Amino acid sequence: MPILPDNISNKRLAVLIDADNVPRGTLAGIMQEVAIYGTPTIKRIYGDWTGPHIQGWKMSLLENAVTPIQQYSYTTGKNSTDSAMIIDAMDILYNERVDGFVLVSSDSDFTRLAIRLREAGMTVFGIGERKTPGPFIAACDKFIYIENIKQPGETVQVEEAPQPKDRRKQTSRDDSGRLPKSVIRLIAQSVADLTEGEDAVYMGELGNLIMKKKPDFDVRNYGFKSLSAMIKSIDRFEVDFRQTADPNVKHPYVRDKEA
Repeated sequence: MPILPDNISNKRLAVLIDADNVPRGTLAGIMQEVAIYGTPTIKRIYGDWTGPHIQGWKMSLLENAVTPIQQYSYTTGKNSTDSAMIIDAMDILYNERVDGFVLVSSDSDFTRLAIRLREAGMTVFGIGERKTPGPFIAACDKFIYIENIKQPGETVQVEEAPQPKDRRKQTSRDDSGRLPKSVIRLIAQSVADLTEGEDAVYMGELGNLIMKKKPDFDVRNYGFKSLSAMIKSIDRFEVDFRQTADPNVKHPYVRDKEA
């Protein structure tokens, strides 16, 4: 389960898709991913539908109830799709019809749009390929890589960490063999930021802070299904479950044994 931002379960989301920068076969998986974060009340995809390179979208659009928006390419080499998406996004923002946006593209041209929407109090999710430029990723509240999204009938492909030839060369990875040292440091620093004299931090708070620091952080990048499973695999951290006011509910807390 991906890390989720606070208070998103009932968010009304506008899903705006750049057809020029999204693989056609991923649409069903993208819409299923969006459903995790809220209810997609507006679903639009932008492109020049007179062009032969995107005409194969028809069946996928019908199956997922996504509305195609025609945008002619007025000038060779210029992407007018971006302008149409940006104009529509601002119209939707001012009409106050949604609580957040999902911008589906690998194009850095949407960086300023994401920033502007967040300035207006909107939650912004980005979805794109791993080639997506860093500024667009950083401008979103959360960024999801398309490569991590399970498509219907398929399994998720994750990048396997290269195995060291011997123990002397295993200096940049955790003992799990899957986690870079940078990820361990990110978790440890986030635990330290939140504890402030406490012995442990609630897993939900930890996940939210990690996502704020690194919007494209996703446990699926490392072959895990949940943050809890990832942290449990790291010897440095200890996870214990604490009783809540509800006798049937316990919350996981994380402690850094090296702190």
